[in-house]
Amino acid sequence: MNILLVSSEVVPFAKTGGLADVCGALPIELARLDHQVTVMLPAYRSARRCGQQIEPTNVKFDIPIGSKIVRGQLLKSTLPDSDVPVYLIEQDDYYDRPDLYRSKGEDYRDNCERYVFFCRAVLESIRLLQLDVDILHCNDWQTGLIPAILKIDYGHTPGYDNISSLLTIHNMAYQGQFWHWDMLLTGVDWKFFNWRQMEFFGGLNLLKTGLVFADAINTVSPTYAQEIQSAPLGCGLEGVLQQRADVLSGIVNGVSYDSWNPATDPEIAAQYDDASWQSGKAFCKAALQREFGLPEEHRTPVIGLVGRLADQKGWDLVAEVMRRWVREQKVQWIILGTGEPHYHELLSSLANEYPYRVGLRLEFSDALAHRIEAGADMFLMPSLYEPCGLNQLYSLKYGTVPIVRATGGLMDTITDANEENLADHVANGFAFEHYEASEMEQALHRALAIYHNRQDVWSQLVTTAMRQDWSWSVSARRYVELYASMIARNPAARVRRDASLV
Repeated sequence: MNILLVSSEVVPFAKTGGLADVCGALPIELARLDHQVTVMLPAYRSARRCGQQIEPTNVKFDIPIGSKIVRGQLLKSTLPDSDVPVYLIEQDDYYDRPDLYRSKGEDYRDNCERYVFFCRAVLESIRLLQLDVDILHCNDWQTGLIPAILKIDYGHTPGYDNISSLLTIHNMAYQGQFWHWDMLLTGVDWKFFNWRQMEFFGGLNLLKTGLVFADAINTVSPTYAQEIQSAPLGCGLEGVLQQRADVLSGIVNGVSYDSWNPATDPEIAAQYDDASWQSGKAFCKAALQREFGLPEEHRTPVIGLVGRLADQKGWDLVAEVMRRWVREQKVQWIILGTGEPHYHELLSSLANEYPYRVGLRLEFSDALAHRIEAGADMFLMPSLYEPCGLNQLYSLKYGTVPIVRATGGLMDTITDANEENLADHVANGFAFEHYEASEMEQALHRALAIYHNRQDVWSQLVTTAMRQDWSWSVSARRYVELYASMIARNPAARVRRDASLV
């Protein structure tokens, strides 16, 4: 298959979140499965400074944006340690800026225009590069206009009529909503500005546009695909998703075991695998306790938390429990992240008052995140919602037992350590259902009871977790199956595929 993956973020060129990790890893795995993959993203300032070799091309284009014509051109690179080509759409007025989407806490006022240009430039580049494309894989609202333009403007154009479009939703909360007059920028006829297609409460909604016009929709876990079909996680678009439920699916994101593997990780104090984890994790735990200035107590459980300090990640529940547990429970908390100021203040206060219980770094460090995964006994993720989640997958590989709220990708990847699941040897963590501090506390107590009193069961949990495969190679095969089903539904693509087999 010939796949064109389009995203506003791709590691290592541009990143603000997990979207970039997915779009940097998936193409490489698809290429390893012998598919032809090309990647496109904007030529941000950060992309040009990322360290990858970037070359100019002779490909230029003029894109209509409202009443004006805007010129751009293509740059070319590759994904690291691969032959996967990356084309960067250069337009300095739009993309040569300090940040991708915002300045001083406010979205760029011309974000709609910037990504209208991007979407139209992608479609023009297919023709100019003479790309053979079966699947045009779009990601999030920044690419939401592509499926619409593909159908409306290019539907009967040779070379485009056999292309099937997929839109992947990484987080429904981000939709690309703009005022109605920005419809003029899109170049799409006003007749499509209606409640069934592009209009949303009087404004233009680019994610909705993609959901309506894409040939298929998927998101980053099967449970999240179900959750977004109702309020509140549908974020107002649950009706659209219900209408398109027949082409909506979920595939759990993968993990790159090239980067996240305790057997080869250069960042951790001792490397280990599923056979040597007891000694390896003990060494890493002692090193982590020293690094955070905590007492080196081998049997005191260490609970790790890494990520954004925000309500969406369950920090209101964590705060309520921690206030009591630092006084009542012999547990060490190790926290890495930044976020909302009131959580900074609370955690700083607890760390100062209970330095033997709380280790805190209000920053982000990838290397330190690796050491926390290796040295902690448990990893807490009580998210209000979580489309997929990656930290629980890292934790599984590192033998750090996850304690999660059963939502989205956390539900799809963590099997609760109840007696039935333990007997079947499928349990790999602890899960609680309702978003309540009392339920999270019960899950923590269950984990501590097994940790202290049933060491054989704890060992079973760790080894079960470490032996599971949540790598991108598994997820990529599921994407290939999805792509194949899309081609099977596309008459023009079917004809072309059958001709190629003759």
